[in-house]
Amino acid sequence: MIYIKSKDNPFIKHLNKLNKSPKYRRENREFVAEGVRLCTDAALSNAEIKAVAVCEDSVEKYSSEIETLKAVCDKVYCLSKQLFRDVSETKTPQGVLCVVKTLDKPTLFDKMVIGGKFVALDNIQDPSNLGTVMRTAEAVGVDGIILSSDCCDIYSPKVVRGSMGAVFRLPCYITEDIASFLSMHRELKSYASVVDKEALKITDIAFESPCVVIIGNEGNGIKSSTLENCDEKFTIPMNGRAESLNASAAAAIIIWELIK
Repeated sequence: MIYIKSKDNPFIKHLNKLNKSPKYRRENREFVAEGVRLCTDAALSNAEIKAVAVCEDSVEKYSSEIETLKAVCDKVYCLSKQLFRDVSETKTPQGVLCVVKTLDKPTLFDKMVIGGKFVALDNIQDPSNLGTVMRTAEAVGVDGIILSSDCCDIYSPKVVRGSMGAVFRLPCYITEDIASFLSMHRELKSYASVVDKEALKITDIAFESPCVVIIGNEGNGIKSSTLENCDEKFTIPMNGRAESLNASAAAAIIIWELIK
C-alpha cells in the first residue's frame, strides 16, 4: 500500500481531474467510482480497476472489502483523512474509491441484444436522473439504453453513484441524435413519451419486441426532430393537479410498463 500525504501528488491530481472533467475522462478512458459497495460491485462485475484509494481511517473498518479490491488491483493508495475528503465527491465519504477503466460500450447498436426492448434518452441533462434511469432499467430488465450525444456523461460521479452499479453492466449505446438512430433502425417500433392528453395512454399499449421508448429532456421534452421519426406517441395518465413528472419518476413508470 502506497501512502500519499501531499495534494500535489500526481495521482491526487489525476483523481481531481477525473471527477471534474468529462473531456479528461474520455481522453484517459477512466472514471472514479466511490463508496464501498460501488467499488466492490465494480470488482464483482469484472470491471477493470486501475487503482484503489482508501482513507487511513477506513483500512481497518473495511478490511475485507479492501482485500477484495487488492485481489484485482495492485495499485492501492492510502490517503490521509483530509486528503481523502479533498478528492471525495460525497458529503460523508466512506473512505474507499477506485479508478475504473471506461467499459467497452458497443460501437455498433447491432452488438446489443437483437430484438429486445430498449430505452432511448433524448438530451437528459441531470446526472441524478440519468443514474436513476440506468439503475431502474437494469433492475427491471431492459435490454439496453440508447443515449443522444448531448446527454450528460454516463461516467460522471453523480451518474455512477446514482446507477448503483448499473453502469458496470447495462449495455449502452451513444448516438449522435435519437432522430437519426430511429431512422436507421426501423426494425424497432418507437414510442415517444409526451405530455398530451390526446396521445395514447401508456396503459393501453402492449409493448412487443423489438421496440424502443423515448424519454426527453427534463425541461423541454423530446426534440421535434425525434418526434417526427417516432411511430407512436403516448402519455402517462394523471388524475392529480401536477402537469408532469420528474424525468426519472416518469422513466420508472414507463420502464415498468415496457417490461411487464
